[in-house]
Amino acid sequence: MALSGDQVAELTAERDRLRSHVLRAKPDRPASSARGIHHTALISGDVGRTIEFYQGVLGFPLTEMFENRDYPGSTHFFFDVGNGNAVAFFDLPGLDLGPYAEVLGGLHHLAISMEPAQWHAARARMDAAGVDYVEESGTSVYFTDPDGARVELIADPLGEMYGDVVV
Repeated sequence: MALSGDQVAELTAERDRLRSHVLRAKPDRPASSARGIHHTALISGDVGRTIEFYQGVLGFPLTEMFENRDYPGSTHFFFDVGNGNAVAFFDLPGLDLGPYAEVLGGLHHLAISMEPAQWHAARARMDAAGVDYVEESGTSVYFTDPDGARVELIADPLGEMYGDVVV
């Protein structure tokens, strides 16, 4: 269902109101209380397939695997996505999980920054593997992983998006 012009105008006005009241210029912004994202955990339907995709196609080295402490038989495994950051997965064998769905509080997409040369190389491996993607603005590719999670590879530096500083 598309929004009406009036609804879009109301949402724009609310965004502008929030921006003017709570968004601070970088020099006036307090330092974050966090060090960074330790890892983002997604669900894998097949450990081997996920490893082949994230390590083999995208080029993110597998760094660790162990049993999930919360679910016996489940594997918790991690990929290095650079700069001390990781993407992790759980498989949940025996649970009847449905396909990926966008829900409130759920994952919309995972955006991973890459140096431009690495971005082009990953895109070439995706082409060779037959991965469908959509390219936007010459620096982003959007696709779904083998389990349907949406991923973006972005060639912009960390903290920037399409020429704008976002951090």
